[in-house]
Amino acid sequence: MFDHIGVKVKDLDASVRFYTAALAPLGYVLCTRDDSSAGFGPPGEPALWLYATPGLKNPGTHVAFRASKRGAVDTFHAAGLEAGGSDNGRPGVRTDYSPTYYAAFLKDPDGHNVEAVILE
Repeated sequence: MFDHIGVKVKDLDASVRFYTAALAPLGYVLCTRDDSSAGFGPPGEPALWLYATPGLKNPGTHVAFRASKRGAVDTFHAAGLEAGGSDNGRPGVRTDYSPTYYAAFLKDPDGHNVEAVILE
């Protein structure tokens, strides 16, 4: 459980493109944006904050978003790849986590590990 998460990014525009596309299938939208930050979440409730940080090196953040169905995990992965992310684990069951753990993993433009998951 969390109220919000802040992630530092090198290129705010590239990250906004990536997260807008990748999070749309999960029901999250760009709630707010200025020159130094952007906030994503359910409409009107930003919970993931991106902070412009030129010169950022070695990001090590992992963020997992809960999906409502397996198809949303699949679409998250495809949309994120199309928007500039890179594959870090194709959609599928991760039996090493749980027999019902269905997830996909992407690296965002800064190398953060971003996951969509459903436990069904």
